[in-house]
Amino acid sequence: MVLKTFGWSFAVTALGLVAAIFYGGWTAFGIVAILSVLEISLSFDNAVVNAGILKKMNAFWQKIFLTIGILIAVFGMRLVFPVVIVAVSASLGPIEAVDLALTDKDRYQELVTDAHPSIAAFGGMFLLMIFLDFIFEDRDIKWLGWLERPLAKLGKVDMLSVCIALIVLLVSAITFGAHAHQHGGTHADKAETVLLAGIAGLITYMIVGGLSGFFEDKLEEEEEREHEAEEKAERAGKPRSAVKLAGKAAFFMFLYLEVLDASFSFDGVIGAFAVTNDIVLMALGLGIGAMYVRSLTIYLVRQGTLDDYVYLEHGAHYAIGALAVILLVTIQYEIHELITGSIGVILIGASFLSSVRRNKRLAEAGGDGGKEKAEVSSGV
Repeated sequence: MVLKTFGWSFAVTALGLVAAIFYGGWTAFGIVAILSVLEISLSFDNAVVNAGILKKMNAFWQKIFLTIGILIAVFGMRLVFPVVIVAVSASLGPIEAVDLALTDKDRYQELVTDAHPSIAAFGGMFLLMIFLDFIFEDRDIKWLGWLERPLAKLGKVDMLSVCIALIVLLVSAITFGAHAHQHGGTHADKAETVLLAGIAGLITYMIVGGLSGFFEDKLEEEEEREHEAEEKAERAGKPRSAVKLAGKAAFFMFLYLEVLDASFSFDGVIGAFAVTNDIVLMALGLGIGAMYVRSLTIYLVRQGTLDDYVYLEHGAHYAIGALAVILLVTIQYEIHELITGSIGVILIGASFLSSVRRNKRLAEAGGDGGKEKAEVSSGV
């Protein structure tokens, strides 16, 4: 079952890592491996969400999502989008950007370095908003309860995450401007670039969130109608389980899943810039990660159950928050890419171990419903 589901992912992993060694030696191998792990970890909750929605759809729409959908996710967002980011930020055509990445690495690196402040500000703000919206939301399951409980109370203040993000952006722009002025003022205009790019990142996040919310509302409406249809079918003597979402409802589900995929893959692409500026290594690492997300989705759907490691989503979002801070810091200071990758892996690993310990405690408690509820709500 595992080999059948993850076979293609294993094959792509082997090919990608071998290609990385031929491309840039063992350093490239390490970077691709880190990018792959980060992409898989950050997108794990994406696979869980995909599976939860996908199992409600009929066979036709499941096949559409797992074929056309994965082509959009892997080749569109993970491979093409990084080129677009570099091309736009460095004022290059897409073909010229790809050509420079492959034939003139020094010039390409120079252009990416010049464009880094805008890339870092844009990506840092996008990731920061995802992290802030997560920690300010009151959740039944809390990993670091001592931290998440007071933050959830603060989250009741309207637009708090947007206000904090804008304050962080303003401080970053002013700090960068002062730093540039101290070094002769040759890059003082980039303070404005940082501000504009950061606002663009905030707007992008709000658009993606708005679209997701729109499709989610549509899904709820369609699911309510389907539920009414199921009840009518049951009263008519037909089994409820015979009803599978198709047609308009399934179409909205497909659109919603694509928006989710785009937003999660965008996290990975932007986060990858905190690890490396090399477009080839980025494409290899993110491509490998995207294949595992597909395999995880298929596995969860076929198994008919979702993973019990409930803190992984928390660990992934804390990793996103760490990447956001690192990207904003790299506007002014250089941080080694291995440090960047290690922080994310450590946070996700810690959340996984916490989940394992929680499951053991619940098992020792004998599955008592009251104890489980208390355990889930308390956090660490």
